[in-house]
Amino acid sequence: MPSPRLHYGRHSCIGIVYALTTITHARVPHFHQPDLAGHVMQVLHAMEDEHRVCNLAWVVMPDHVHWLMQLRQGALGTCMQRFKSRSSLLINRQLGRSGPVWQPGYYDHALRKDEDLRRQATYILANPVRAGLAEVIGAYPFSWCRWPTEDHPPG
Repeated sequence: MPSPRLHYGRHSCIGIVYALTTITHARVPHFHQPDLAGHVMQVLHAMEDEHRVCNLAWVVMPDHVHWLMQLRQGALGTCMQRFKSRSSLLINRQLGRSGPVWQPGYYDHALRKDEDLRRQATYILANPVRAGLAEVIGAYPFSWCRWPTEDHPPG
């Protein structure tokens, strides 16, 4: 994940939908703790409230985050830096420590116009099911989607 090669070819465009993944430093599973996962979700909501992004779906896994969003303001790198900085501050404050929470870098995929946003959102929401953390999509408490899934309305 922290490879400088992730930066090659990266560009950001307002209005483009991105699937992003970022991993905790040393893959520490901070987000098994509901209050720490809550801090991440709080920052994701704040990013939308500030009109920086339009959130489409996300899941906070124990040691990483998948985020499907449309960039509304600024550069993608700046957006991700703000997300990591704000969430790190809250998490470190809660843990009474300092130091990195996230690995440097992140994975991004700009969705093409012909890619199905709901299919990508469902793939993200199914992550906890594939990892054995939930029985069905929508049962994992640290996930959200703009659209209803088969068994779960947006919430």
